[in-house]
Amino acid sequence: MKLTDILKAEHIKVPLAATEKKAAIGELVQALAQSHDVKDSQLVLASVLEREATRTTGVGHGLAIPHSKCSGVSRLTMAVGKPLQPIDFESIDGQPVFLIVLLVSPPEQTGAHIQALAKISRLMTIDHFRTTLRNAQTGAQVYDAIVAQEKTLAAATG
Repeated sequence: MKLTDILKAEHIKVPLAATEKKAAIGELVQALAQSHDVKDSQLVLASVLEREATRTTGVGHGLAIPHSKCSGVSRLTMAVGKPLQPIDFESIDGQPVFLIVLLVSPPEQTGAHIQALAKISRLMTIDHFRTTLRNAQTGAQVYDAIVAQEKTLAAATG
């Protein structure tokens, strides 16, 4: 699975207007809804916030991956946001996040959902990739960084 198979360039928001967690998640849900990839944006938002309330999705390395499985979408979909200033996500490492990746899938797509979560987490363990994302000033730069890193990984595993 390539993230660029599920991430559309128009789903990348740089910078996010939000300055706190719930608003950032809402802004990313809206990005998906504007391109009609969400059947019910209120259901998606409620589902993601409910999941977030059970345990933080701030996974460390400046990354948060708010996610949910719900019937508000018909396929696995993803949005990425980079706030102007890092946001407190109550991350497991105690650090604020500079990159938020929203992942939503229908309940029956558990396998693809887990694969996407794993792929995002794996990419963010690469120091150079994190630095590139941290320095990105536009959505296009974020998208290009993801494309380039996926190509590098594909070549390495050939």
